[in-house]
Amino acid sequence: MSRTYWAAGAAVGAALLFAVGATVATASGGGSGAGGSGTSSRAPGLYSPDAGFARDMAVHHQQAVEMSFIVRDRTKDEAVRGLAYDIANTQANQRGMLLGWLDLWGLPKVLADEPPMSWMATGDEHAGHGDGHGEGHGSGGGGGTGAQGARPGALMPGMATKEELARLATLDGGEAEVFYLQLMTDHHKGGVAMAQGCATQCETPAERALAQGMVAAQQSELTLMADMLTQRGAAPRA
Repeated sequence: MSRTYWAAGAAVGAALLFAVGATVATASGGGSGAGGSGTSSRAPGLYSPDAGFARDMAVHHQQAVEMSFIVRDRTKDEAVRGLAYDIANTQANQRGMLLGWLDLWGLPKVLADEPPMSWMATGDEHAGHGDGHGEGHGSGGGGGTGAQGARPGALMPGMATKEELARLATLDGGEAEVFYLQLMTDHHKGGVAMAQGCATQCETPAERALAQGMVAAQQSELTLMADMLTQRGAAPRA
């Protein structure tokens, strides 16, 4: 348990370092092209994977922060409270950076006509929302990881429903711990799939680096949460 926790903490720290470096590079305009450490000299298009990932992951992260604050007040278990603090702190910082990139690119943080996860569409799935740079606007996620992969009542894959958030807020102690760990396990699985999509499709090197850091951190936390559930006589949800 202790070794896994510290491994997760190290991965979270690495993700934050990626995020800080990425934001500095973006703000300074450093780097150009896929091989650089900064960003492309051209701002991403409105419906590009870069912009879509920033918008969707900002929403995804916000729910993780909300769930973490809920469980913090529903249990006195230091291990769960420590994990919740790390997740809330890391994802709040990353969310701010994703929204900051959208500001720097001059792009909106919300698009009314953009279905969640449509940026993960590939090939023939692209629809006719080209923006002059060849980006399309699809209606589903590549490889089956798009919006259609979300459970009924959830906005995106891995996200909890309003009813589940309300239930979490009514639980205490061990029940709150188990339900939070189950919800966050689902949440991280969805987040990892999204981040892997950006690591493959995004053209902004700094954003790809941040996405890769997210994958490493959240995979480590998935291992940690599985151990924590086992200790509580529970398991991730099917």
